[in-house]
Amino acid sequence: MFRLDRKVAIITGGGSGIGRAIAKVFAGQGAWVFVLDMDQEAGNSVVKEILHEKGKAEFRNCDVSDHLKATGVVENIFAQGGSIDILVNNAGIAHIGTAESTSEADFEKLIRVNIKGVYNCIKAAIPHMKKNGGTILNMASAAATVGIPERFGYSMTKGAVLSMTLSVAKDYVNQNIRCNCISPGRVHTPFVDGFIAKNYPGREKEMFEKLSKTQPIGRMAQPEEIAYLALYLCSEEAAFVTGCDYPIDGGFIRLNN
Repeated sequence: MFRLDRKVAIITGGGSGIGRAIAKVFAGQGAWVFVLDMDQEAGNSVVKEILHEKGKAEFRNCDVSDHLKATGVVENIFAQGGSIDILVNNAGIAHIGTAESTSEADFEKLIRVNIKGVYNCIKAAIPHMKKNGGTILNMASAAATVGIPERFGYSMTKGAVLSMTLSVAKDYVNQNIRCNCISPGRVHTPFVDGFIAKNYPGREKEMFEKLSKTQPIGRMAQPEEIAYLALYLCSEEAAFVTGCDYPIDGGFIRLNN
């Protein structure tokens, strides 16, 4: 079950965290994985790990917020692979701030990366998916549907990702293109460790435990747990699933209210 043999899969932000886990899981299930990331060292490291495990993967340096760059990379992958079967829009940036404290520059950067980046890749991939069908999976967030303190700009962008997911699913359901999104709660990634170290020096353990306990299940998710849900949604076993948002949050959305 859940095999992805002969599938060409694009994973944006695949160099670290959730994207890295998705790239490795997909490759392990037989997909030809293209890792897109701005961090060349991180992207190549993931590819090296996949190749070492006898998987098939390649790295493409890509700033998804750059329309021409993103389009060019997707076109190159199609020319090389002959199809684009799976697109996982995982690349994104975080931000902390209220409406007052969020600068215009940060607001616009969030839009460029978290919203326009998703649009750029979807727009480039869909014409190729229309030929034989395909699957698009977007990374939303629990912050798209639940108010979280000081996540004004970030929540706004993830709400847009959720809305884009529904729109794409509706527009292309008759062309055998499925589109869903995942809404994780807190996930233990290098970003989380870096954020805690930067903002709470000397209190890392305390703050990690505090953030972990905001999920009713009592801990953060591991990136691989998100990757397994992504695998299901991009597999043939999920052929009847489209236009859905899947919370994977340890009960954060439903059990905290």
